[in-house]
Amino acid sequence: MAFATRHFVRAASSDAATAAAKKLLIKHVTVIGGGLMGAGIAQIAAASGHTVVLVDQSDEILKKSTKGIEESLKRVTKKKFADKPEAGAQFIEKTMKNLTTSTDAASVVHSTDLVIEAIVENLKVKNELFKRLDKFAPEHTIFASNTSSLAVTEMANATTRQDRFGGLHFFNPVPMMKLVEVIKTPMTSQKTFESLVDFSKAVGKSPVSCKDTPGFIVNRLLVPYMMEAVRLFERGDASKEDIDVAMKLGAGYPMGPFELLDYVGLDTSKYIIDGWHSLEPNNPLFAPSPLLNKLVQEKKLGKKTGEGFYKYK
Repeated sequence: MAFATRHFVRAASSDAATAAAKKLLIKHVTVIGGGLMGAGIAQIAAASGHTVVLVDQSDEILKKSTKGIEESLKRVTKKKFADKPEAGAQFIEKTMKNLTTSTDAASVVHSTDLVIEAIVENLKVKNELFKRLDKFAPEHTIFASNTSSLAVTEMANATTRQDRFGGLHFFNPVPMMKLVEVIKTPMTSQKTFESLVDFSKAVGKSPVSCKDTPGFIVNRLLVPYMMEAVRLFERGDASKEDIDVAMKLGAGYPMGPFELLDYVGLDTSKYIIDGWHSLEPNNPLFAPSPLLNKLVQEKKLGKKTGEGFYKYK
């Protein structure tokens, strides 16, 4: 009898451990931030059958976001359902039914499995958001940031769910770009990490894993490359036009570094490099650029302002 009791206790403990180790099947998603990235994430999540709530500060922003998602879906269906317009229309209708909007994040996270933050790249603002939502979200809910340059660990430390916190770095434009960087902090549980990987695959992306290091994989390699191109130009070693042509024809890149800087936004690139420079001031890869600083000061931020390294009509 004693043996049977011990055996039962061991079996029960084992079952509990197995249940605790099970990955979370993410069905309900809350996306905070209705900008280009947030709207894109909401779109692919809704299109893959998830129930999505998109949150921003005003109904006006959310109306613009929703309209943008509808237009994006129309572009997708033209390719995906080229010979089946009715199926395309049904796809759009079904996707939009999976999507709702709200201006009150605290009121909608109570029934969500995953919160993805895609707001301004400001650590203080992000920390305040996560700290507030931590009080309202269920215990099982995973928090994730779409940050491209900030420390995910610091955001996790603003909450009581460090083990249920990670990074999901999507790329712009989200519906088109296949990659997602899944960031695992020192506290992220294996269960959380695997749940985020599974979610990335469920929305049609190819996930790669990285520790919480500045820039993760892509930007850690890409930003110093772009900055070195600027330094090459600053020294007068080559023109920006020739540098762009060289990298497109010689390295097979779809854009040259100056074209890419203008596309990303010079203010965004400066913000990233300044942040990394403050963390590692002696790292030459993270040295600021006088020319980049000058252009940003003059509000020449790239394509979005009509002028950066190049002029745009």
